[in-house]
Amino acid sequence: MKFGGSSLATAAKFNHVVGLIEHQTVPVCGVFSAPQGVTNSLADLIAMIQAQQDITPQLDLISQNLLTISTDCASLRDGFDASHNHLQTTELLEDLRSLAQGCLLIGHCPKVTAAQIYSTGEKFSTLLMAALLRTKSKVTVIDPKHFLTTEDFSDEPIADIEQSVQLFKQHYADAEEVAVMPGFYGVNPAGDLCLLGRNGSDYSAAILAVCTAATVCEIWTDVDGIYSVDPRLVAQAQLIKQMSYQEAMELSYFGAKILHPKTITPLSKHQIQCVIKNTLNPAHAGTLISAKTDKEKAVKAISNLSDVAMINVSGPGMKGMVGMAARVFASMSEANISVILISQSSSEYSISFCVPGEEADLAVKRLNQSFKLELKNALLEPIQCRKDLAIITLIGDRMHQQKGTASRFFSALSHARVNIIAIAQDSSERSISAVVRAKRVDDAVVICHQQLFLKKPRIDAFLIGCGTVGHELIQQINKQKDWLKSKEVELNLVGIANSRQCLLSANGIDLDQWQAQLARCEEGLSLDRLKQFVRSAHLTNPVIIDCTSNQEIAMNYLSYLEANFHVVTANKKANTDSLTYYHQLQNMAAKRQRRFLYETNVGAGLPVIDNLQSLLRAGDQLLQFEGILSGSLSYIFGEIHQGLSLSEATLKAKKLGYTEPNPAEDLNGMDVARKVLVIAREAGMELELSDVDLQAVVPAHLAAMTDGEQFMHQLPEYDASFQKLIDDAESKGEKLRYVALIKDHKCAVKIQSVGPDHPLYEIEAGENALAINTLYYQPKPFIIRGYGAGAEVTAAGLFGDLLRTLAWEQEH
Repeated sequence: MKFGGSSLATAAKFNHVVGLIEHQTVPVCGVFSAPQGVTNSLADLIAMIQAQQDITPQLDLISQNLLTISTDCASLRDGFDASHNHLQTTELLEDLRSLAQGCLLIGHCPKVTAAQIYSTGEKFSTLLMAALLRTKSKVTVIDPKHFLTTEDFSDEPIADIEQSVQLFKQHYADAEEVAVMPGFYGVNPAGDLCLLGRNGSDYSAAILAVCTAATVCEIWTDVDGIYSVDPRLVAQAQLIKQMSYQEAMELSYFGAKILHPKTITPLSKHQIQCVIKNTLNPAHAGTLISAKTDKEKAVKAISNLSDVAMINVSGPGMKGMVGMAARVFASMSEANISVILISQSSSEYSISFCVPGEEADLAVKRLNQSFKLELKNALLEPIQCRKDLAIITLIGDRMHQQKGTASRFFSALSHARVNIIAIAQDSSERSISAVVRAKRVDDAVVICHQQLFLKKPRIDAFLIGCGTVGHELIQQINKQKDWLKSKEVELNLVGIANSRQCLLSANGIDLDQWQAQLARCEEGLSLDRLKQFVRSAHLTNPVIIDCTSNQEIAMNYLSYLEANFHVVTANKKANTDSLTYYHQLQNMAAKRQRRFLYETNVGAGLPVIDNLQSLLRAGDQLLQFEGILSGSLSYIFGEIHQGLSLSEATLKAKKLGYTEPNPAEDLNGMDVARKVLVIAREAGMELELSDVDLQAVVPAHLAAMTDGEQFMHQLPEYDASFQKLIDDAESKGEKLRYVALIKDHKCAVKIQSVGPDHPLYEIEAGENALAINTLYYQPKPFIIRGYGAGAEVTAAGLFGDLLRTLAWEQEH
């Protein structure tokens, strides 16, 4: 049972670990790290020695910390020999003080002495743990220097397992059923104390497990086990219940901090199971590492290794020359540089490999030395080094049995808009690695995990405009959240903005409290703020929803698309601005592979744009269009044939909320003109808004009014004139309709008298209707009909467009 520093941070935690050891019903060996923070304090001490600084305060700080833990333990266990433990601890600290002061005198800290200093924390933990356990059991203290020998003198030495086993049997054949041992150190071939490198205590435990022929090696830490991804980065990280030795080695090699490959190697060779468990949650089963794997999951985990540099050796001298690759990697070996990943072009023109970022300059220097002659004679191009990179790796024993895994991995990276610099895959297909820019690795990890593990399409939406339509859309999203979850769709409304304030929440806004939260916001909406928020929250599928009719916001769509936002809008201002801007939006959406969706620009919730685009994609061609495109005018023109005057019908529509606050904006016909222009442009017609032949419902002086009350006050003055139009139509058995027309590549909006045989004759009460004649639909037109006014249908149309931004199709 190996316990890390976080499990030994306080006296209470030491006592808790004692309980875990005493709970065992079989012989047990405990291996201990230094208490949390002690190794860092010792590292600071050595740095102060090297800098010839006063080390007394640092020594006092370390001593006080360890003595406090020791003293606090005295009251936790009956029978604890406090005086003997205090004596042992004091002697240990005196040895530390002597070593440190000796190094200070000679002006440096030799490697052997540094190892003695660094191991002080592990020795302390073991002495204290032995004292605590002896209150109830006989305990053997195992000293690694008597058996744990290494094969080399490097900073990451490999243990001589065979010799260690033999020495262990010689020294500890009669060990008690409870034994304790400090981790992190052993002895080198010369017999000097040496450190075992990163995760050295885990490696100590694995070696001890082999020496004792243990049935299991438990690594106790502060998490429940190994996760599919770093849970600090991805909240939905999944715990891995079971994995193979090979999977664990791949995972640890490519950046997982919980284990080191050296720990797994001896356990795998001797078929000793390894379990990762949580000291704070001992009842949890943790993660089992053995010869078997969980067959249900082909992909086990995603790991990332940061601070990597890629070296590229290329040139005509590489091709066909035997031994060039050997010389490249021999030079790295001689410099004691670890090569993490290798990628070679099929033409043999270049070899690329990754090394730790801090070793990049040394790697280039060694290569320049090794290939000095080839570089001088232009057989090799100058050695290239690209820094600030990271490696993201997909790991799983059974990936080769599942088709399309690599494709989904690279597709996910593409969706995260991450450029792949190099790719490497082992022959067993147990791991697939991609080298990417370090600053994008978090985004890559998040979306790869989302697509490969959660398999949930995700939308992160920012809603602009909290008026009638925006408010209704928020209610619809809130109402549908459970249904969306049942369909494995994750929709988060992460931003809500009005004209003055902007509320942002990476985990999704509470849609029951959004109004109060928004009211407390002091900062407004800006593109820079949204971009920074998207980066910091690692959002992968951000969408802007424009529920306004604001010209300024519409003119920012190009910037939103360029910043990789989808845009969903009910605002017609963008699509009816200049033809140049219209094409810029379409081109930018295609270039950035973003969705620019505006179904509600024409028919609110009616599928007008989608149907028209589908026909055009199928090779159809618009010949003629005729439609009622205003729900408010549809209602008004229905009411005038029920005996109401134009002003009475308009007032009724206004009270019902069908018109704008200023009904002049409905009766001037501009809204309909914008809608018909959108249809014409979708059909490929190069028209500007000024090209639309617009006839307003009311005279120009009324149509231009900006004050709604004044407009309604003066509108009755036009009733008599308008009544003549009504009477004339009814005398012929016809009805007036406000119609948008497209014919012969020209657009018009006008009042039209239609008879019972006309497809728009029955359209009233707020309905919209469109009669589309195409090559495929003639002489009978393609009819789309339904309600086109009101917040509910407009919000529903926006909701539908929003769901069309889903990142990928769900698997079945």
